[in-house]
Amino acid sequence: MNAAACDLEAGELEFAQPQELRGAPRFFALIRSAKLVSAQGEFVCVVRDVSETGVRLRCFHTLPRDTTMALELQNGDVFEIERVRDDGAEASFRFAEPVTIERLMQESAHYPRRPLRLNIALPLSLRTPGGAVAAVTHNVSQQGCRVEAALPLAIAQSVVLESPHLPGIRAKVRWRRDGECGLVFDDTFSLRDFAIHAARLQCPVLAAA
Repeated sequence: MNAAACDLEAGELEFAQPQELRGAPRFFALIRSAKLVSAQGEFVCVVRDVSETGVRLRCFHTLPRDTTMALELQNGDVFEIERVRDDGAEASFRFAEPVTIERLMQESAHYPRRPLRLNIALPLSLRTPGGAVAAVTHNVSQQGCRVEAALPLAIAQSVVLESPHLPGIRAKVRWRRDGECGLVFDDTFSLRDFAIHAARLQCPVLAAA
């Protein structure tokens, strides 16, 4: 895997190379993070280049093996995609239905662009001054997570997330509603670390390299 390519973050520009200009014309695009949804889970990917008929994606680990998956952009748009060819952590896909470049490039659709969230249910314990509180995550991002806790937590309360699958993560309660609360991490994950942790939680073999 080309580590330098995986270090590209959202906001950087890259032009498609001539040998990659196959089929429909390719367009240079903002390198942006997105979500690859498969039967094995939800995984962080980076959109490399797009056309009206397909897209090239790169992950920070081996890609899921499903032939058909869904690509979800940060603006909420979802596209069904079919694998055409791959090389470990990078693969080309065709859209199940043609799409417009304008739709692919727009920054807002159902809601404004927001941090990438993965729907991962992870049982964990929240360490608080009053003792441990059982909880389960509903989604996780680089910056925080939404959890359902067994006991109510106070706004701005400090907690430590503890799980056999993750290191102790310090966080604060940002909001609470109907038994759920939003936690913001004291130290955010890099996109790479977030992607690899997510893969290990859902399908460890993909991050085994």
